[in-house]
Amino acid sequence: MLLTPWWGKRVYHQPQLLQSYGLVGTQQNGIDLFKGLAIGLLMNLTMFTLQGLLGWLEFQKPSLVIWRVILEGFLSALGIGLAEELVFRGWLLEELQRDYSLRVSLWTSAIIYALLHFTKPLSVMIRMLPAFPALLLLGLTLVWAKWSTRGRLGLSIGLHAGLVWGYYIINIGQLVEYSGEVSPWITGVDGNPIAGGMGLLFMGILAFWMRKRANLLRKS
Repeated sequence: MLLTPWWGKRVYHQPQLLQSYGLVGTQQNGIDLFKGLAIGLLMNLTMFTLQGLLGWLEFQKPSLVIWRVILEGFLSALGIGLAEELVFRGWLLEELQRDYSLRVSLWTSAIIYALLHFTKPLSVMIRMLPAFPALLLLGLTLVWAKWSTRGRLGLSIGLHAGLVWGYYIINIGQLVEYSGEVSPWITGVDGNPIAGGMGLLFMGILAFWMRKRANLLRKS
């Protein structure tokens, strides 16, 4: 964020580069942000609730002060959402769109986003491989979310933060315990929901919705 104004002035002679990325302080962008937060949080809760109803996990009493977990999770998720969306759906996507088609930019940014989550020791990378399809879908989804709001970043930041926030509350608060009734390939390897079939299913639904929104705007 500190380097972006310099980048805009020196490279593109454009002093308001953050605004061109979609980071604008408008009421609509704020509404988009809260919509995204609600969607991301609700998606998490729905996914875990469904697994509970199916008998794949049991909800536990929180082991920590739950309001503190919720607040810490919100602040962390909002910071992560802002930083990653500014980099990947802001700077990287715009740089790609300057030289390539929208389709190439979409897929390239999503692939780079997914791959950079694997900059870890080899053993961890191999164990995380089941998460790659969902991370790729998430990268695509967040671009479609931006395009569906005429280039604003609010919805993308909100969705990203909402997904992280919901998982933070469940994971750090230790609110669920898996029953072992089904394979971790369904519920998520190492307890990570995006590394399993259920996470991929819900991510696919979200991706379909955001793609449809983006296509409707393009045709209007």
